[in-house]
Amino acid sequence: MQGMKTITTILTATGVVLTAHPVMAQQATTSDIAYVRNGDIYVSKGPAEKRLTTGGGHFRPRWSPDGRRIAYLTGTQLWTMNADGTGAKRLATRPAAGPSWSPDGKWIAFASLSCTGGPGVYRIPATGGSPVVLFPSECRGQDLPAVSPADDRRAGNLADRLRTDDAVAWSPDGTRIAFRGGECDSIYDACLSVGTVATGSEKTVAAYGGGSLQTQGFAVVPSWRGDGARLAWTAYQQGETTADNQPVHLVEYNPATGTKRTIGAALDRELAYLDANRAAITGQYRGGSWVMLIGLADGSRQPFHEGSQPSVRPVR
Repeated sequence: MQGMKTITTILTATGVVLTAHPVMAQQATTSDIAYVRNGDIYVSKGPAEKRLTTGGGHFRPRWSPDGRRIAYLTGTQLWTMNADGTGAKRLATRPAAGPSWSPDGKWIAFASLSCTGGPGVYRIPATGGSPVVLFPSECRGQDLPAVSPADDRRAGNLADRLRTDDAVAWSPDGTRIAFRGGECDSIYDACLSVGTVATGSEKTVAAYGGGSLQTQGFAVVPSWRGDGARLAWTAYQQGETTADNQPVHLVEYNPATGTKRTIGAALDRELAYLDANRAAITGQYRGGSWVMLIGLADGSRQPFHEGSQPSVRPVR
């Protein structure tokens, strides 16, 4: 295959591992993408990649708005590090899931047990400090519920691993946060909400089971487009009939109209927008999980690097 590179590894003076991975040169992006392989975080914008962590157990990297830092999970603990992998710092001891930065970079939102017993959304200063409840709004001002160290729920098949993934997504204008669960948990078996930070109000954007719905499934790992005009998430559905079943797939939602569309292919998940026309996703390739670059209009797709959970570095 033309443009293929052989694998080489170099250990730099700072301990960062540089690898030229066998991807095609024309698949280079204009922005770095962080992703996870075998429990460690890598960064790349083309054939060469940098491994930022070692030892495994690292998940859900998320770039800061200025592109200088990365929030991530080590087990169930929230950490940040510099873009080159240095300066790792744990922000809180409370078990956390799926971090997301506020647009001004001052806060990081994450999910953890709420006062209602379901998933809640908290924010913490990006420099560390005490978490503050955002959702459910009824938990604001209450003492934080006690929690015990949680397992990271990474056993089982793909759908089982994803269905309780509590990654959150802060909107580009800072006014909303998308998250799994919410007030809709009292009606549906599984749901995804968009909450307004200022008021605490919530809107259900996806729901499964309960109420009048006969489907089962989930909607998780939300991601906003850079202009806030689209919200994507990973979904799974078991319908009333076999024809209604949908394996793990990606949904794109228009908040202005409420319309939805399925994008990508079966087992695609964890979308991160590159721009209005392209995205990085996790897909299936060569019998495993790879970060893929896809065209949102034409469905084109190219393998980028072996791995999952992509996050795109903002271009400033």
